Amino acid sequence: MELTEVPRPTIREDEVLIRVRRAGVCGTDVHIYTWDDWAKGRVKPPIIVGHEFAGDVVEVGPLVSDVRVGDRVTAEGHIVDGHCLLCRTGNSHVCPYTKIIGVDRDGCFADFIAMPATNVWRLDPSISYEVGGIHDPMGNAFHTALTAEIPGANVLITGCGPIGLFAVGICKAAGAARVIASDVNETRLALARRMGADDTVHPEDADRAVREATDGLGVDVVLEMSGIPAAIRQALSLVRVGGRVQMLGIPARPMEVDFATQVIFKGITIYGVVGRRMYDTWIQMSRFLKSGQFDPAPVITHRFPLEAVDEAMRVIQVGEAGKVVFEIA
Repeated sequence: MELTEVPRPTIREDEVLIRVRRAGVCGTDVHIYTWDDWAKGRVKPPIIVGHEFAGDVVEVGPLVSDVRVGDRVTAEGHIVDGHCLLCRTGNSHVCPYTKIIGVDRDGCFADFIAMPATNVWRLDPSISYEVGGIHDPMGNAFHTALTAEIPGANVLITGCGPIGLFAVGICKAAGAARVIASDVNETRLALARRMGADDTVHPEDADRAVREATDGLGVDVVLEMSGIPAAIRQALSLVRVGGRVQMLGIPARPMEVDFATQVIFKGITIYGVVGRRMYDTWIQMSRFLKSGQFDPAPVITHRFPLEAVDEAMRVIQVGEAGKVVFEIA
């Protein structure tokens, strides 16, 4: 990555131009920064990186009627075709023709970004640009948590990166009876406690914590946020018979699963999480934020200008950070 001058984007008739104020840094951006095998196979430079942001609308196309200049907004970063079977049956979050800003087209680590007006989401006046700028990962956490039955449930969250940390607070706000958070990183476990986790444990202690909290039954719901094979196996082991495992974490390579013992004979449900449901997840997220019962602010630990991209990536890579935000204007 390098910081450079690029032309101000032009917009199409159905798009808006947004002045970016805050932008969140994601693990996907780290993959691109390190130019790993996934990035080499997916991203076609030159491209502006970044897919989490909030800002002000400064220009609207002539076909746009529901977004106005001056609106404070964020946006859904998955741009779908709107016409395929999945989109037309309420499942646009898994549209096979999705283009992601900052990955497939220019993103938000810039002064301006052009977005389809249909993807724009207005921010309530009570929501800061900083919180608005992390709606994308928060939405992943809301999708992961709230497609399960959380009220009154015992919940295990494996992996306390930013999305796992958001999920801790969401589960508590949604009425979980007990939330157990597991991670190898003490900084992240401390943040999980701030977000309301009842128990914070290292993975090797998760079995004991779950057994003690559930009288040996197992948790009702596991939110698997890490993608680590050992954590996935633990999720399948520690969920109760008839329970549910929500899978957001992405394993780096194929792995073996004992489907007969850990899935079929246990009668569990496994749900794969892709992005945010459009747009019921966004509605849930806005209502939780406005209610004041869910506060994501403790997860944000570092703020940088774009010029400090190397340091921003470093604190993420070494595990010092919760959520990192670029302050662009």
